[in-house]
Amino acid sequence: MQFHLNGFRTDDPMIESAADGAPRVDMPEAVDVLIVGSGPAGLVLAAQLSQFPSITTRIVERRSGPLLMGQADGVACRTVEMFNAFGLSERLLREAYWVNETVFWRPDADDRNAITRTGRVQDTESGMSEFPHVIVNQARLQSYLLDLMRRSAQRLEPDYDLEVVDVKRDDTDEYPVHVTLRRTDEARLGEEVTVRARYAVGCDGARSRVRAAIGQTLIGDAANHAWGVMDALAVTDFPDIRLKAAIQSASKGNLLIIPREGGYLVRFYVDLGEVTPENRDAIKQTTVERIIQTAQRILHPYSLDVKEVAWFSVYEVGQRLTERFDDAIAADGATREPRVFIAGDACHTHSAKAGQGMNVSMQDGFNLGWKLGAVLQGRSDASLLRTYSDERQPVAQELIDFDKEWSAMMAAPPKDRDHPEAGGVDPAELQAYFVRAGRYTAGVATRYRPGALTGEATHQPLANGFTIGTRFHSSPVVRLADAKPMHLGHVASADGRWRLYAFSDASGHSLEALCEHLATSPESVVRLATPNDADADSVFDLRAVLQTPHREVRLENLHASLLPRKGRYGLIDYEKAFTSDASTNIFDERGIDRERGALVVVRPDQYVAHVLPLDAFAKLNAFLRPIFRTDPILQSR
Repeated sequence: MQFHLNGFRTDDPMIESAADGAPRVDMPEAVDVLIVGSGPAGLVLAAQLSQFPSITTRIVERRSGPLLMGQADGVACRTVEMFNAFGLSERLLREAYWVNETVFWRPDADDRNAITRTGRVQDTESGMSEFPHVIVNQARLQSYLLDLMRRSAQRLEPDYDLEVVDVKRDDTDEYPVHVTLRRTDEARLGEEVTVRARYAVGCDGARSRVRAAIGQTLIGDAANHAWGVMDALAVTDFPDIRLKAAIQSASKGNLLIIPREGGYLVRFYVDLGEVTPENRDAIKQTTVERIIQTAQRILHPYSLDVKEVAWFSVYEVGQRLTERFDDAIAADGATREPRVFIAGDACHTHSAKAGQGMNVSMQDGFNLGWKLGAVLQGRSDASLLRTYSDERQPVAQELIDFDKEWSAMMAAPPKDRDHPEAGGVDPAELQAYFVRAGRYTAGVATRYRPGALTGEATHQPLANGFTIGTRFHSSPVVRLADAKPMHLGHVASADGRWRLYAFSDASGHSLEALCEHLATSPESVVRLATPNDADADSVFDLRAVLQTPHREVRLENLHASLLPRKGRYGLIDYEKAFTSDASTNIFDERGIDRERGALVVVRPDQYVAHVLPLDAFAKLNAFLRPIFRTDPILQSR
């Protein structure tokens, strides 16, 4: 990380200087963004907005304090990549359980009352991400985000004991979203307060009042199958207790074992069977003792002695989705600029089997956060916010389609070779599907379609390893100025900036011309979108990757754009140029055209927006111009 830009500091560089302004009040009359709900989606959104000191953000939560126990635990590779942008990945990886391998168990061929291991596979395909799939309690994950918010210039903290009563919109008001809140703490029980906001985001779960206020409904069906889940400390002779294990028993149900962080805790997803109208109420009342007994029967002939249950719950699998994630369509059918959004479980719900509900919810928050930041800072027109629902709703639909199939396979009994007419799923088929679905479970299957923020694949062959519409797949490089080996993708922090990764052509002439155009051309959107009083990289962060080994490059020969002067002292930023790593050449690993080079345009949420030739100035400007404001008033800000 970089610090000391605007003067030497002796305090913790991870804590930003507090923003100037009035002291925090109990609840202001008006805010830029009001976030309802402090779950994964709400906290990622709040963490992103906390990076913009000029934006007034408040987050309200019905509970009396932070989440302490239970709920989701699977953290996909893609989520760890995102947490790295927030500076949180080292803490997460140090504490979490790493899911390295997955094992599969089925009924023993000689004794169908017993189980035997039938397969063992690597959990995540090699090269899919530099980060692993990990497990950590949702409450801990949220605590990392809360700490980040506290360290931000805003010193952002949730306001607890507040529930939404009503959400109304008045477009005649500068702050058109009027949210009525009711206090739930004993000292002020029932007291109501109204907050006016430029934008409001409902991250308030499957029973979202914000969703109801904008006329959206979760649509879908339950799978009519129930599971019990418990986090337990147990003694067992089951040999794979510290591996992720999918277990099919002949007649006692199925079991999914997920080891937890800390070396001892284990999560058990226990099959409780079909749900019917007659037994639904009874299943909801399932005790933890029954969950334990069912797990013990499934694991036969192995023993399971549960010493302590830290948390348990019973749920019915369901996949539901709203038509839109915003209020861009009014009650009378007229279109308008969106002002109220929903994210996470408020607009899509999933089973726990794919391990993606929390992860996709956090990606909702990441997608919306930088867009709200760009609009509220005046960098982009409000029309940018229409892309949130347009992009995220199809992603949720794709996940639900995958989740339905995977959940059905997990709940199905194993196929009996002696009685094929009974149906079921062959264990080998289950294992093969798990391997094929690896990109979903790693969280890297998302691909945004061509649109306002995603270009066409006309020039994709220039960098085949950076697929347009997918997340930027990092690769090792060497930083030129100090010869530091590192990952190129790790230079991008969650600061709302766009990244321009310029991979040099063979001669270097096209790279030089690109730098000159970006810095000086009257047509350069990069120059026009950057306020005159701001650092040159405050909106677009230009990085270059050279083909020449780092010891053969003269730093002083770099274009001035790659040695920008910044801050109040005009200090030089030496961290803009890189060369290939000696052992892993990024040009080869990511399929970059060595002769022509390539320009890879990456959005603030780490997704590849476009791949263009280095000399395609007109195409670059034509792509960026609709996204950014370049009017004269911006230049005087």
